[in-house]
Amino acid sequence: MIKHLSGDYETVEYDEKKYVLLHDNHDNEAYPIHWHSAFEMIMPVKNYYTVNIGGIDYVVKENEVLLIPSGELHSMPAIPGHRYIFQCDNSILGDVPALDSVLRALSVPVIINSEFDKELHILAKKTMLDIFSLYNSKSELSDVRIYVKLIDLFIALRDFQLQNQKSMMDCDDEKIGEYSEKFGTVLKYIDNNYMYDISLEQLANVAGYSKYHFSRIFKQYNSMSYLQYINARRTKAAEMLLLDPDIPITEVAMRAGFKSLTTFNRIFKEIKHCTPTDFKKYIEIIK
Repeated sequence: MIKHLSGDYETVEYDEKKYVLLHDNHDNEAYPIHWHSAFEMIMPVKNYYTVNIGGIDYVVKENEVLLIPSGELHSMPAIPGHRYIFQCDNSILGDVPALDSVLRALSVPVIINSEFDKELHILAKKTMLDIFSLYNSKSELSDVRIYVKLIDLFIALRDFQLQNQKSMMDCDDEKIGEYSEKFGTVLKYIDNNYMYDISLEQLANVAGYSKYHFSRIFKQYNSMSYLQYINARRTKAAEMLLLDPDIPITEVAMRAGFKSLTTFNRIFKEIKHCTPTDFKKYIEIIK
């Protein structure tokens, strides 16, 4: 299924003048650890399917839907069965500023099933089946209709997340909307500056809050502290750098924004449950 793999980066090969790709997959083969800039969605039709994302196994049962954000390292062991694997050009979505708040729903991988939310599961399954039909219709408007289906699903997922946040934080729609806008700007700032020193004062200024208020609300809204978010972002950057055997681990730490090798090793192990050295060895074994 993976046609073009350069190192660990997969170049998704869309058909001419198309921006989506659907695999009606019956393969019983393992796919090595890789990543790509495409958004990916997987739904097993017959038998379960396992996807290892960032060292964590996601076991997806029949008719459940796994959403994989772009840029995630993942691999699949050989498992017999039948599943739909959908990929789309994420830049089509990412280049539209109006969709920024919607795309926050895709910050981490998620399995949508009835335990997660019954209505969302029904919508996710229908979305995949609709995508299957549209993709095979060969209509000149099929790609557009597929993106509309995806956006509807992302909106529903983001609305579900916001309703949960509103309930946990005990605030109204206006206030949760304010937090969504403020912290969206903050997260973008961190994504663009994680390799540098980032202080609490800087982030509070970006949000327009006092340091105390920012620190407290950030943790409530994002379910982690601002330091935990920064470290998670730096660790994700380090994962990509560790794919290159020519980059020493000390240089990986510095380029990812960690101040020392000791700090890098400690935080990486806290998040990935292995040391950077072990992670590098694991990649070599998978290859």
